[in-house]
Amino acid sequence: MKDIEKAMRLITSGVYVVTTRLDSRANGLTVAWLSRASFSPPLISVSIGKTRFTHDLVKKSRVLAVNVLAEGQEDIARHFGFRSGREVDKFAGLETRTAITGSPILQGIAAYLDCRVVGEIEAGDHTIFVAEVVEGGTEDGLKPLIYRRESYFG
Repeated sequence: MKDIEKAMRLITSGVYVVTTRLDSRANGLTVAWLSRASFSPPLISVSIGKTRFTHDLVKKSRVLAVNVLAEGQEDIARHFGFRSGREVDKFAGLETRTAITGSPILQGIAAYLDCRVVGEIEAGDHTIFVAEVVEGGTEDGLKPLIYRRESYFG
C-alpha cells in the first residue's frame, strides 16, 4: 500500500480553489483533483472530501466556481486549504466578485470557471461532482500553479 500512495502522489495536477455559496454562506477549499470531463457541453469534474464543509454546501447549493491559481499563489492555496470554513470566514480581507451562480471569484487568479452541478458520483471518502461551465475567464500572462506536495507538506 505504501508504494501505491507514493506513486499516486506523483500524479500531476493544477491547484484550484473551489468556491460556492448557499444562501448567505460562502466558502471555499483548495483542491488538486479536478479535470475536464466534456467539450460539449463544457463539463468539469471535481473530487471533494465528504468531511469538508464545502462538500455539504456544494451538495445543497448545486453551484461551484473553480478558481485556477497562478504561479506564486501557494499562499492562497494554503489559506483555503489548512483551515475549515466552519470556524473562519475564509474570504475576510480578500477581494472577490460574485459570479452568475453566486459563487465567489477570487481576484488576481489565472482563470475561473463558474459552474452548475449536473451530477455526482460517490467515490470512497470523496464525492465527484460533475458540473457544467456557464461562464469563464482568464487573466492574460498568468500561468497556472502546478501541485507539488513538498510545497505544502515539506
